Order: sequence, then C-alpha cells, then structure tokens
Amino acid sequence: MAELVYPPVIRTAKLFWRYLGLKFTFLGEENIPHEGGAVIAINHIGYLDFALAGTAFLPAKRYIRFMAKKEIFNNKLAGPLMRGMHHINVDRSSGSASFVAALRALKSGELIGIFPEATISKSFEIKELKTGVVRLAMGAGVPVIPTIVWGSQRIWTKGVPKNLRRRKTPITIAIGKPMSFARNEDVATAEKLLRETMISMLHEVQKNYPDDHAGQWWAPVRLGGTAPLPLN
Repeated sequence: MAELVYPPVIRTAKLFWRYLGLKFTFLGEENIPHEGGAVIAINHIGYLDFALAGTAFLPAKRYIRFMAKKEIFNNKLAGPLMRGMHHINVDRSSGSASFVAALRALKSGELIGIFPEATISKSFEIKELKTGVVRLAMGAGVPVIPTIVWGSQRIWTKGVPKNLRRRKTPITIAIGKPMSFARNEDVATAEKLLRETMISMLHEVQKNYPDDHAGQWWAPVRLGGTAPLPLN
C-alpha cells in the first residue's frame, strides 16, 4: 500500500524526540521479523507508548499499524493521520469489524500493534491482559512479539501533567522473542504465558534502567517508587 503519511509523521516524531533529548536504548532488535505478519503486544504506561514503540521497529524498515479507539479517529487532526497511516479503528461497542480488519492485515503481512492491557496502567505494572491479542494471533496464524516500553510515563501519562521540557530522559524499548500459539491451544493458558513473559521482560528492563527508581512518582511501589498500588 502507498505510504504517503507515515514517513512525514515519522520525521516529525524523530524531531520531537530530539527536542525532548530522549536517550533511547533498543533491546532485542534481532527479534523483529523483516517480513510477514505479527501481533506486537506492548505494555501501556504512557500516552506516547505507540510512537516510541514504533520508533524501535524503524531500523528494520517495518511500520506498525496500531489498533486505536474510534475517538482518536473522530478527532479532526488525528483522524486523517490515523487513517493515512492505515491504523485500525476500534469501536469498543462492536469490535468484530476491527477484529476482521486486523486479521486481514496480519494475513497480508502487516505488523499490528495492540496494548493488551487496554488502558494505561497507573501502577506501571503489567495489568491483566485481554484475550484479543492471543485470539487474533491464533486466527491469523502469526506470532505475538511481546514488547516493553519503560520511561515514557515520565513524559506524559494518565493523571499526571505532561512534561514536555527538554531533558535527557532514558527510554528503553525491549522486543522479545516471537511467541507462537496453535489454533487449538487454550487461550487462557496462552494469555497467562504472554503476561508472565511481559512481566519478566519489564523486570529485566527496570533492573538495567540507568536512573534510580527509589522515591520516584513514576516508579512502582515494588521498586521503592510512589506510584499507585496495582488494582489487580
């Protein structure tokens, strides 16, 4: 398909990252498939997660098509951009159309980005996952690639004023090994394995993060931070 919108948006995003002075660390880039479809399952800690995660896939020359709620597509500014980048409109009151659209895109070789927690985790821990990620991968016969973003919550997250001042915030994005699930595999078991994998990856990223978590509002209680306790 023609890519008339994605390239200029990427250039703008890169300029924005440079303005913010972000310090990127990409891990597991060898796990990005250079062709073929895959579901990219990303943890959700901030409003910029989709753009930051997508940045990690650019060296492999892969674009991620994100599934996003219809309210974004209804926005006068964001809507045309979302459609131009071939992201997928999700109407939560009737998700079957978006599921079919994502299924079709995966089978045609696209990477589909999903936040399996559905909403931003205020505790910055991995919440319970929805089953859509695993079901979609099974239906399309493609792998799930667990992906972890850490540091984005320091820029802009739910319930905290965004901080767009220029500062050298470390951003780590870890891309895990592809996980394949058979069509007849138990969905709950597969989902549990995916969540455990994402939790393990998150802990590893946090362990090697250059800034200290102790006493920080953007760090989970488990690491000595003051973020809200997990609700699940």
